[in-house]
Amino acid sequence: MFDLLSTRRKRLALFFLLYVTGGIPLGFTSVALAAQLRRAGVGPAAIGAFVAAMYLPWSWKWVMGPVVDMVWSQRLGRRRAWIVGAQIMMAITLLAMIPLDPSSQIRAFTVIVLMHNTFAALQDVAIDALACTTLQPEERGTANGLMFAGSYIGSGIGGAGVLLLLDRIGLPFACLLVFGLITILILFVSIHIQDRPEAAAFHGSAANVSAAVRRYAMDTAEAFFGSVGQLFGVLFALLPTGAYAMGLAIQTNLAVELGLDDTRIGLLSVASTIMAASGCVLGGKLSDTLGRVRFITISVFLTILPTLAFAIQLSKSAWLVSGSGEILSPAPHEIITGFWLACTCYNFAQGLIQGSRTAMFMDLVNPTVAATQFTAYMAMMNLAIALSAWWQGIVAESHGYSTVLFLDCAVGGICLVTLPFLGAAIASRKNVQILLRPVVPSSR
Repeated sequence: MFDLLSTRRKRLALFFLLYVTGGIPLGFTSVALAAQLRRAGVGPAAIGAFVAAMYLPWSWKWVMGPVVDMVWSQRLGRRRAWIVGAQIMMAITLLAMIPLDPSSQIRAFTVIVLMHNTFAALQDVAIDALACTTLQPEERGTANGLMFAGSYIGSGIGGAGVLLLLDRIGLPFACLLVFGLITILILFVSIHIQDRPEAAAFHGSAANVSAAVRRYAMDTAEAFFGSVGQLFGVLFALLPTGAYAMGLAIQTNLAVELGLDDTRIGLLSVASTIMAASGCVLGGKLSDTLGRVRFITISVFLTILPTLAFAIQLSKSAWLVSGSGEILSPAPHEIITGFWLACTCYNFAQGLIQGSRTAMFMDLVNPTVAATQFTAYMAMMNLAIALSAWWQGIVAESHGYSTVLFLDCAVGGICLVTLPFLGAAIASRKNVQILLRPVVPSSR
């Protein structure tokens, strides 16, 4: 009754709620706490250091992968021990924030937030590893779509939700509120995770640490470079999946230069988030039905279409803006309307990709090194985003926005070359999994 991995519905609900748990503290620290610090009179430089400390653990969480894969407890569960332990430490660090005054103790406050997000990143690694080893291939798309939607919801609860209450309850009670939400999820969700026996298959190799490390290193190398399909998996992770510009700094810059005020930019952000979350859920489900490669191919084109349409509209318009942001002519109403349509359609298409893409990475993962391999794929994707933002800013400044959007469409389509090889690799791995799959209770 309490085995949350025993049926399809329970697994989907479990990973949705676990990602809600991860989204709550991220939204709380990045939105609610940052706003509270500025309201308390903390300067922009100190807030910049605070935000950097908040995101720092997420940039090197791949280092945690080998530890999560190799250090575990037979009694407490290979993944559950890491998830529950990380969540308990997240709750404790929230309590440690309560007696601090952010305006006068910003350094101590920043250190605690750094610790808090380190445990949040550790939890994320363990959750992804659990998903890789327990989700069935035919449900990974749906699960990943729900997981991303859960992250959006959790971030909204911890960020905007708590921010709306801060003026009434104050920061100490806000920390207690988030502490209570995490504690409830620990007691009613996380401790009821029952690791499947097959997830602990290499327990015996831990008797000889040196041999276990060598075997782990060989398994990791083979997971990334053992076949042509796995090599193309690395290449796919390093390439942008479709057009990216309408979701990065180019979108924000255009919004400001088109003359949108803060209220309209905020409304655009809310609309884009709703569209992206909806796309996550729908895209994950459709990728289970249509197949990963086919659906990702369709979704890539769906990100390119609104980007290309707006690029054409910009190139034909009389509206001009220099790369430095100098408005050379007023923006006509049809350009602003086209921008709104392009942003919302683009975010829906990117949402379609989110669940199906991560599900495909799970299809490629070797369960023995799941935490390391999957987290490395995510790190490569973040690198692709960073590189995209970098070159797009340079091109926008030197050649204008329409040029960067046209180039973004071309670069975003390169990933399609890798998909046939990935499809073959996934099919091969599924055939092996079908032969080795144990009998499990049927889903209801």
